[in-house]
Amino acid sequence: MSEQTHFGYRQVLVEEKAKLVGRVFDSVANRYDVMNDAMSLGIHRLWKRVALEHTGLRAGMRALDLASGTGDLALKMAGMVGEKGLVILSDINQSMLHAGRAKLDNAGVVGNVDYCLANAQYLPFPSNHFDCVTIGFGLRNVTDKGMALREMARVIKPGGRVVVLEFSKPFSPLISKAYDLYSFTALPALGKILAKDADSYRYLAESIRMHPDQEALKALMIESGFDHVDVQNLTLGVVALHIGYKY
Repeated sequence: MSEQTHFGYRQVLVEEKAKLVGRVFDSVANRYDVMNDAMSLGIHRLWKRVALEHTGLRAGMRALDLASGTGDLALKMAGMVGEKGLVILSDINQSMLHAGRAKLDNAGVVGNVDYCLANAQYLPFPSNHFDCVTIGFGLRNVTDKGMALREMARVIKPGGRVVVLEFSKPFSPLISKAYDLYSFTALPALGKILAKDADSYRYLAESIRMHPDQEALKALMIESGFDHVDVQNLTLGVVALHIGYKY
């Protein structure tokens, strides 16, 4: 029998999940930035700023931004690595990668950026190649998270780091209840109004609940080949930053 995995709260065949996730992001790509601002009240920009502070990037370095989406992290990293550096925007979804490229082109960011349509589980890059790999709010959509993390650990240089920014588990039961109420009522409603798609945002809320919590993700990263992992909670644990180091 074929193996199954979760797509939100549903069980689906492993080989079907990437296609189902792809349909979600095909649907939301053209309104993704608007929805991010509306859903987080703009706080996602602060979360991404904190993530960037932990990349360790300097002029001349190479970085890979996985699940790059509309390119918020990559846009800033291109400035950090400068003209002699390189940032590769990578996404499994063509619609999202196109949106990211359009954003960077419109910002005049060219020359030190490149684009790659790729599955995070099968990275088409040599080992020990990047100084930093980032993935912002994308790991929870990957079918085999351990496989993707092993690939990230493979492609960073010794001394490099992987920065994972993702929704996680709030500290307080009271905050968790309020967060659940918001996620399963406000998010689909906003999705219906702003993106004409309530179902995709209901899936995104479910995918957050199915994602490993702070300690579980840290353990998975250690199992996947990282020598050390730091965890920083943001906004009372609603979001967590995991920084994996390779020595």
